[in-house]
Amino acid sequence: MKYYLDEDISPKISEILRRHHIDAISAHEIGLIQTTDREQLERATSEGRCLVTLNRNDFIRLTVQFFNEHRPHSGVLIIPHTLPGDKFALISKTIVKYDLKHSEGIKSYGIDFLSG
Repeated sequence: MKYYLDEDISPKISEILRRHHIDAISAHEIGLIQTTDREQLERATSEGRCLVTLNRNDFIRLTVQFFNEHRPHSGVLIIPHTLPGDKFALISKTIVKYDLKHSEGIKSYGIDFLSG
């Protein structure tokens, strides 16, 4: 599975994930900060990447909109607030574990939550 980390997640996490041979990019690394959530989701989808975010409510709403509009969607993985955003190693470790358990990836329009 390929991941796209929303701008609310530190690019340090994508660096750690790549060291674990996980295909991950960050909105920060590609210069897509201060864009709309819709644009973030569209970019992730255009590259066949699951969007990873802390922003649960907006991306659940956008997923429903994309579904209703028959727009492409590559899934959303939500990091719960029980995993503090400044705990880069912990978040990365949790994503690595998730990736190992879900080698098939998230289905289109799928929303899943990391366990913290």
